[in-house]
Amino acid sequence: MNSSQEILRLQDLLPASWRMKTTIKAKTDQQSVIASTPLLPWASIVQVSINFRIWSQLSEANRDLLLLREVGWRQESKWLKIGVYQSLALLSIGGGVVELVQGDVTGIAIALLLGTVAVNQVWRKNQGSQIQIDADLEALRAAQRRGYTEESAARALLEAIPAAAKLEGRYIPEFIELLRCQNLRAIAGLSSVTVPSNSE
Repeated sequence: MNSSQEILRLQDLLPASWRMKTTIKAKTDQQSVIASTPLLPWASIVQVSINFRIWSQLSEANRDLLLLREVGWRQESKWLKIGVYQSLALLSIGGGVVELVQGDVTGIAIALLLGTVAVNQVWRKNQGSQIQIDADLEALRAAQRRGYTEESAARALLEAIPAAAKLEGRYIPEFIELLRCQNLRAIAGLSSVTVPSNSE
């Protein structure tokens, strides 16, 4: 597989709004098939790295859905979405500054504690099962704009998850992967059991 041609093909696969914020590069020394950098508040570009040595062992549909899912996950897990914990983090920073100006050590400690808790919760939410499932759904929507049906996209991603894990040397799936696979089975029409929302 020519990695340059595959990178061009994958960039064309991405929706335009994702394409502008994503760079894809080859990285043959990584253990995982595909990896990406988190979209942190100060970062505007998601860097996706692919191990083309093992990437080429997947079918084209599997590769398409893995890429769409990886980029979709990074697009879903934005730190600056307005939410309770983001607001709490901002308030604790503001409160910490006020307490620092006043010289109140107790107030500074409380603001620091609240800020730490809020940032930790945002981090956990961005790594949790619900955002992983949401990223799968976003990948399926993006795939439908590229000619896949929802069922065929769900099946391709369902096949890709264990195949990628096996290529990475993992034979026991992670809990979140099991949840994702069950949800994809339901979407593909292979199971009537769905994953309830907020199943963390």
